[in-house]
Amino acid sequence: MKKYFYIGVALIILMAAALVGYGAYLNYSDEHQIAKRMDERRLEVTGARAMVREFRPVIEMNAMRLYSDSMVDAVALLEGRIVQWQAEKNTAVKKGDILLTMTNEQLPLKIIQAASNVKKAEAVLAKAKNTFFRQKNLWAQNATSLEQYDEAKAQYLAAQEAVTEAKAQHAQYMVQSEQLNVTAPIDGNVLIIYYREGTYVQGGTPLALVGNFDYLRFSATLDDETSRHLQLSDTAAMNFPAEALKKAYDTEYAAGNNGIAERIEAKLIDITPSLDEPAGVRRVVWEIDNRARILEPLTYNGVSMRMNRAYSCLTVPLSAMIDSSHDTVFVADENGIIKKRHIVTGANDTKHIEVYDGLNEGDIVIIESFDGLEDGMKVDITLSNEGDED
Repeated sequence: MKKYFYIGVALIILMAAALVGYGAYLNYSDEHQIAKRMDERRLEVTGARAMVREFRPVIEMNAMRLYSDSMVDAVALLEGRIVQWQAEKNTAVKKGDILLTMTNEQLPLKIIQAASNVKKAEAVLAKAKNTFFRQKNLWAQNATSLEQYDEAKAQYLAAQEAVTEAKAQHAQYMVQSEQLNVTAPIDGNVLIIYYREGTYVQGGTPLALVGNFDYLRFSATLDDETSRHLQLSDTAAMNFPAEALKKAYDTEYAAGNNGIAERIEAKLIDITPSLDEPAGVRRVVWEIDNRARILEPLTYNGVSMRMNRAYSCLTVPLSAMIDSSHDTVFVADENGIIKKRHIVTGANDTKHIEVYDGLNEGDIVIIESFDGLEDGMKVDITLSNEGDED
């Protein structure tokens, strides 16, 4: 009996060992299959080719300050009270046109007094002249002393000087009376009236702002990558948000304007330093033809400008950039293996971005589905026509 018992126990142990071994085999086989499947698994992504295209970059400006070189205050040259405005707000004026008249209560009295002083000085001069010539004749006849002759001559010269000074004072007051008419300092429109009739102001007080908004300017600081393709006299189409076109000066629109549909263009008039000198950044100045009077010298937000002149360059879709600095992309090789690559980029046109270095024409970059992508992964790429769009 013991013999059969041991044989049974041995068979049970062998069967248990066989089951354990078989289980281990199945587990290894499953892990191997899973690993093999994971190794052969490919993510589905969308890609586009780097290609050379005709490129018109877009320059985005979060804040753009327009200014006019033709904005000057009309200033009171004398103290006085505003009597009457000859021009109202938005009135077109020429340089020298009278904007308003003022009065100074003391000035008429000063003019009368100065005129009286001139007459008195002229009377003294006439008397001194007669005395001088009489003494001169007597001196010629040796009938007077040298002291009397010199004294008469000195009084005559002093009387002449007094007349000159009195006339100069009178002329000065007359000029001041004319200065009570405040005139336009430049050609333009009356933009702001600071004081109304009846206000008493001191000399040197600005009374009205006169300006010409037919042409407005703005400047921007651009890096070398963006500015290197610019040329003086280049033009760009401006895009202003509708809500940004406010009129702080409340100026009038010109006849024939198209409102928000008006085509607004800027012309490049200055680049500093010039493009033939090395520089990391440059200051560029643009001028806008604003004869439709849509814009005013204000700060506008959310403005963009698209260059009208195109140039040929290598580009990829802007959506290929995987970082905010626009210098890294995923590039796929002929086997569908992806790898991060640092590149050098320039301007963009809101859809594509210019590539200076790091890519060749025809290279495939991933343009979406970045989640989970890592160097060395294999991917199945569906080429988008985004790279072919203008």
